[in-house]
Amino acid sequence: MSVAVDPAYRHYPKHAAFRGVVEAGDATLKLYHLAAADAPVPDDVAGLCANWFVEQAPATLAAGDRGFVILHRCGADFYFLLVSVWRGSNEMWEAVWYRHGDMPAFAAFDAAYPSQTGVVRPTFCVWELGIVAHESTAWARYLASPRDDAACVRWLEDIVEGAV
Repeated sequence: MSVAVDPAYRHYPKHAAFRGVVEAGDATLKLYHLAAADAPVPDDVAGLCANWFVEQAPATLAAGDRGFVILHRCGADFYFLLVSVWRGSNEMWEAVWYRHGDMPAFAAFDAAYPSQTGVVRPTFCVWELGIVAHESTAWARYLASPRDDAACVRWLEDIVEGAV
């Protein structure tokens, strides 16, 4: 049985780099950059990500949200900003933002799929899932803990870095 993969596609590892914990209002998020090892996220795009936390996070995040953000360099000039938070105790909720070319800021990606329900659409790519898998396991460890301040600190320190 064949799988629908472009014959010209050549897979390669990307690098997950933990960039710190970001406080946005009452939300706490781990920030990761994801890019090819030889083409990291440029400083100007990282700056636009920092601006997102100031300008967009207050309307996107709820008080008490905990989660992670992946700033993914997908090519020469396309980026995803994937904002994932844990809600309902064990559910991952996601908001997707993007930047292409010389856009002055990240824009919501939802506009690409207006009013579509029950339609298969993109979620995470194989590289992003490396980070998601780690964060899922880290959150499960937190859920199984006493969920006190010490456990929260252990969750914040439970990061992934390296090839994915």
